[in-house]
Amino acid sequence: MIPALDIRGLTGGYSQRKPVLHEVTFSVRPGEMTGLIGLNGAGKSTTIKHILGLMLPHAGEVRVAGLRLDEDRDKYRASCAYVPEQPSLFPNMTVAEHLRWTAMAYGVEQAEAERRSAKLAGIFRMDKAMNNLPDTLSKGMKQKVMLMNALLVSPPLLIIDEPFLGLDPLATRALIGALEDAREQGCAILLSSHILPALERRANQLIVMHQGRLVASGTPDEVKAAAGGQPTLDDAFEALVAAAEEGASIG
Repeated sequence: MIPALDIRGLTGGYSQRKPVLHEVTFSVRPGEMTGLIGLNGAGKSTTIKHILGLMLPHAGEVRVAGLRLDEDRDKYRASCAYVPEQPSLFPNMTVAEHLRWTAMAYGVEQAEAERRSAKLAGIFRMDKAMNNLPDTLSKGMKQKVMLMNALLVSPPLLIIDEPFLGLDPLATRALIGALEDAREQGCAILLSSHILPALERRANQLIVMHQGRLVASGTPDEVKAAAGGQPTLDDAFEALVAAAEEGASIG
């Protein structure tokens, strides 16, 4: 099975002289949720920018659905969808127009796009806001629109940065259910979040980064074992960061 995302020996960043990432390697298979965790400045956002093709590797490579960006730019970009931490919407387009525009951009047939849009509007309790402009929406509702657009196109790879920020409890539950549906349909999910208990319960795999390096990876249980058998992922993360900063190993 071709990984939805395959990163091999990725070294990169803004400057060749001072890279942010150092030989990062991991993959995400279809139908899996991978949690990307680390302190602020650990390299998570830089990794995501390389995956999206906004930055080019200094060394190593990134493949999405088996392709590098330079092999087929259009197909590469159509194979992934991204939801940033801060919502970014077109001010003069309604919620429904955002969904129609996204569907056209990704080549989703009109009738199917309308069916998916109606389903997502119900899931996220946005039925009454479909004709609203972004300025009339709360931050949480804007985040819902971003999530709905990404889920609408059902790409091989879905990348979400801090998805739970700004969402109320019902929206959080709706998102978790929608992500589970996407996984069942074969979508791979890379989710960057500081809310570790949610990842501990639901992620198939965790990638722990510190200062641009991968310091641990595996299932939540494997990551806790790598941190000396810590009882929770929060405890394991704290131990792994401390060990990385001391240049030590745990065991």
